[in-house]
Amino acid sequence: MSACSSAGGGAPGSTSASVWPSRPRNRAGAGGVVGGGRKRAGRPGGRALVAWRLVGRQGDPISAQTRDLVSRIRAVPAPPDGQVLVGGLTARLADQLDSVGKLLPWMALIIVGATFVLLFLAFGSVVLPIKAIVMNVLSLGASFGALVLIFQDGHLSGLLDFTSTGTLEATQPILVLAVVFGLSMDYEVFLMSRIREEYDRTGDNTTAVALGLQRSGRIITSAALLILVVIGLFSISGITFIKLIGVAMLIAVLVDATIVRALLVPATMRLLGRANWWAPAPLRRFYARHGLREGADPPPRADPRPAPARVATG
Repeated sequence: MSACSSAGGGAPGSTSASVWPSRPRNRAGAGGVVGGGRKRAGRPGGRALVAWRLVGRQGDPISAQTRDLVSRIRAVPAPPDGQVLVGGLTARLADQLDSVGKLLPWMALIIVGATFVLLFLAFGSVVLPIKAIVMNVLSLGASFGALVLIFQDGHLSGLLDFTSTGTLEATQPILVLAVVFGLSMDYEVFLMSRIREEYDRTGDNTTAVALGLQRSGRIITSAALLILVVIGLFSISGITFIKLIGVAMLIAVLVDATIVRALLVPATMRLLGRANWWAPAPLRRFYARHGLREGADPPPRADPRPAPARVATG
């Protein structure tokens, strides 16, 4: 990595020099740190001064210890009216991870908030959106676990024809998260729409879950098969990044359309019973006025009481 320290202003007529680092000398210090050459440049009467120092470390350039070295170098006080800049592979990786770490919580908050609001407007419950988010996390967990097992640890590298580097690029799981979360939510809406329709018609949670799963099962299966065929082709790509996206999405969709939507969601809703449709009174009134429905008004619920028998006279 290289550390550049500059001081002085850039007033008109002043000059600045670009200095290339000298070849590092093999002087190993504590922690495998190697000190390199140092150059200063400036012109008499000029106001610019640039000093370039090449610092190396024996070992993995992307390890946590090397990133910690970058942090320690950046913590060194800058010269008066100057600025210390640290570059190189390790510094770029540290900056990228820092940026991802700051923005990822905001991304998660926006996705979860938008999902909660839209599912509430569609189904009139605060329990169902929470359940949907938890189920999507299960699909994402399976996908991320497969990424680590296959692409980081190198399992199935021979079958998939790639060479594992032992790491995952920081932005790849984020792309997988966004795409997989959207696909999983599609299947959730397919299933819950039919269940809500049956619940509005019968008022019975158990019957609504059974009929909703029966009527939406073929749609979910067909959609999942179509997606599996398309993204399955990604996994045979010669570009590892494309292959990673294909494998991650394939596993996530397979788990979501079978284990999650066909087993876990119906079982959870059966156990929760009428609690599935709970919402505070103010939110229930808001949903009654502004909720998203397929029709103008929900269909009337059937009367569970048996019809009185007709007695023939005469």
